[in-house]
Amino acid sequence: MKRAITFLLVGLAAASMAFGQGQANRDPNAAKLVTSDIDLFWKAYDKATPTNDLYVYRDEYLRKGSEGLKAFTSMRIGSSCNLVDAIATAPKYYAGLREPSLKVASYEPQIRSSYKKLQEIYPDAVFPDVYFVIGRQSSAGTLTDKMLLIGVDMFGKSTPASLEELSPWLKAVVGSMDRLPFVVAHELIHYQQKYPRNQNSTLLTRAVGEGSADFIAELISGSHINPHLHEYGNPIEKELWLEFQKEINGTDLSNWMYQGEKAVRRPADLGYYMGYKIAESYYRNATDKKQAVREILEIKDVNEFLTNSKYADKFK
Repeated sequence: MKRAITFLLVGLAAASMAFGQGQANRDPNAAKLVTSDIDLFWKAYDKATPTNDLYVYRDEYLRKGSEGLKAFTSMRIGSSCNLVDAIATAPKYYAGLREPSLKVASYEPQIRSSYKKLQEIYPDAVFPDVYFVIGRQSSAGTLTDKMLLIGVDMFGKSTPASLEELSPWLKAVVGSMDRLPFVVAHELIHYQQKYPRNQNSTLLTRAVGEGSADFIAELISGSHINPHLHEYGNPIEKELWLEFQKEINGTDLSNWMYQGEKAVRRPADLGYYMGYKIAESYYRNATDKKQAVREILEIKDVNEFLTNSKYADKFK
């Protein structure tokens, strides 16, 4: 099975379009948290057999699903063939996903709290609906101009045994269900970002876009989606920065972003870590923290942002 799409492959392609500005719901309590597709998946799962699974998942899940599932199918699942392939590759993992996935609604208070916290620190925030779906382990989260889409199937880690069927990369990035609110917070920040379209290409822009989403997500939710990157990166932060610094103005992302299972000798997506550290430095050096959040979400010039963050000064 091919799983080329990396964990949370969203990035600046979405952020640069200023998602959310066309749908200006500014009430964090008004956003819908839709979990109906989870129930729909398990109904299809119970009906599926090796002789009918392609049709059951197509007709009883993908075609009957919400507008969120339809969008996620187009962007991340592709077809019932891809979904069946993923389930067949990790049958024990999917079987163990049922109980935790049915508890997603219990995280609503925590998610609402993040929405409200964002409103406090960024009064211009807009609040999209969130759709929770089960996919093919290709994405924990993405978004459209109308909604956030969360892949619940990336949160099935419960015991070491639950991961036995997964690839080394998936073992590293799959989380437990209690991490779900943090990916919602991450995607919510992407939904706010307003970056010029011409900032889409460089490694620095991509890394800052993803890393700042992690950083502000942590401000509003208490954590972020990449603790494993920080565990790896913190002891060798200077070494990583000196390496990253040489490549920041290039367009080759292959050493830092969206590598998935192609990463060798170190974790994939360390660009998220570097971007987080730059955003963190900018925030810490700002006198007006609320204004700093606005500036992080509305970066006009990413190189100027890096300079003003004073992050490089840390290593002089």
